[in-house]
Amino acid sequence: MRSEINLRVSCIVLASLLAGCEQANTYVAPPPPKVTVARPLIEEVIDYLEFTGTTVASEQVEVRARVAGVLQSMHFQPGTEVKNGDLLFVIDPKEYQADLQAAQAELASAQAKLERAQKEFSRSQRLFKQQAGSDVEVVKWRGEQALARAAIERANADIARAQLNLGYTRVKAPISGRVGRNRVDVGNLVGQGEATVLTEVTNPHPMYVYFNLNELDLLRVRAMYRAEVKKKGLRDAKDRERQATIRKADIHVYLGLADEEGYPHEGVLDFAESGVDPDTGTIQLRAVFNNEEVPYALIPGLFARVRLPIAKRPDIPLVTDRAINADQSGRYLLVVNSENVVEKHNVRLGRLVDGLRVIEEGLRSEDWVVVNGIQRARPGGKVGPEKIDMASLTSSALRTAAKAEKAQSPASGADTPEAKQKQ
Repeated sequence: MRSEINLRVSCIVLASLLAGCEQANTYVAPPPPKVTVARPLIEEVIDYLEFTGTTVASEQVEVRARVAGVLQSMHFQPGTEVKNGDLLFVIDPKEYQADLQAAQAELASAQAKLERAQKEFSRSQRLFKQQAGSDVEVVKWRGEQALARAAIERANADIARAQLNLGYTRVKAPISGRVGRNRVDVGNLVGQGEATVLTEVTNPHPMYVYFNLNELDLLRVRAMYRAEVKKKGLRDAKDRERQATIRKADIHVYLGLADEEGYPHEGVLDFAESGVDPDTGTIQLRAVFNNEEVPYALIPGLFARVRLPIAKRPDIPLVTDRAINADQSGRYLLVVNSENVVEKHNVRLGRLVDGLRVIEEGLRSEDWVVVNGIQRARPGGKVGPEKIDMASLTSSALRTAAKAEKAQSPASGADTPEAKQKQ
């Protein structure tokens, strides 16, 4: 009986094993890799020319001693603001006061001589008419009158010169601006043999920036300028009166300093040389900036980055740089089509705009570009796309998000009062 039971169990086990061998193994494919995709940001793009330039004050004057003498006093604090006409220095005026008095005395003498000559001339004329005097006396005193009048004119000129020289002993600011240090100390002899530089006054409001434009870029700028002229209705160069209303100020220029991000200062183009320098193949241009900040944002002699807009282009696609790849064929983007299959698009790149790269060729506005998980995406393979907005990847958006995250995050343990007490 027991052997029969064991036989039946063995048969059942064998049958189950045979049935298991008949079931086929099936392969289950892994899910497609996850990637993040975004459509390009479509915006109007302004094309710029970029240069380097140097800041130059709109006015800078050397204050010199126009007369010789001992520097008697100084009436300003170096490095401060002065106004046009403010007294800066006094040169000892005694010598020039004496010269003025001498000139005034010469005038009085000449006037007395003229008065005497006039009286004598009248007397000689009267005597001559009465046949009691000769015509020699008449001629003589007519000449004396002329000499006296000339002496008066000379004396007046001497007085004017003496007054000028006396006025030059009070050295005043020729313009409003920031005065530099005194180049000569009080007590020194100045103006002897040369016009001694006493100090300088610089007016940094407005501020000029000079930069050079090459011939090719010049042609592009002139084309833009001609377009602006046509918008205002100027037809030809004969319309001089209307041409005077077309100003270079219509062309805006942007400036950034060495420690500044971007180009925060806005000015206008106000001057260009009359022709291209044949030695360098460039033309010098000048932009003017208000520079009204206190203290001044711009000072003379600074290195400046200059940006000049030359064209506006609408509906240009922009993508983040992290989406751009490179191989032997050049730069390309990975794009996910409607069937979630990855495609390779060769592209031509432009400049950066707020952290996004301009795509000149090879991308459409409706394309979904892989921006994260690029290493998991292969052309021809399927992916699992997760969609985001390309605008969230601009530099300004990333900075805003970082600031918000920093503001919301709690203080680290190292900053707590308990941690400080332990330290």
